[in-house]
Amino acid sequence: QVQLVESGGGLVQPGGSLRLSCAVSGFTLEYGAIGWFRQAPGKMREGISCISTNDGSTYYSDSVKGRFTISRDNVKNTVYLQMNSLNAEDTAIYYCAAGQILGDHVSIATMTHDFWGQGTQVTVSS
Repeated sequence: QVQLVESGGGLVQPGGSLRLSCAVSGFTLEYGAIGWFRQAPGKMREGISCISTNDGSTYYSDSVKGRFTISRDNVKNTVYLQMNSLNAEDTAIYYCAAGQILGDHVSIATMTHDFWGQGTQVTVSS
């Protein structure tokens, strides 16, 4: 059974930082990919980052590039999303997903989303 558990969300002031964790079980990180997605009220789900967990190749959407950093620890079976310079537009429920990269490059568009976590709320407000 594949299970993904997000943690690390919370309330932060604009300009602040949070680190999200995605703990994965029942899935081999060496041969897959983990992505981060978010969904704000009234908006569609947005894929913001993903990582190939065997070679470490990464992808970032324009909305988070330069502010967020994705990383993985294959020994701990955990993927992290370091979020800096947060603003109100980053307020959303953040989900991680496990899948595979189907293509010659790493991106949200080439990643499958076979398993999902329950999400963790991030609220950026003063």
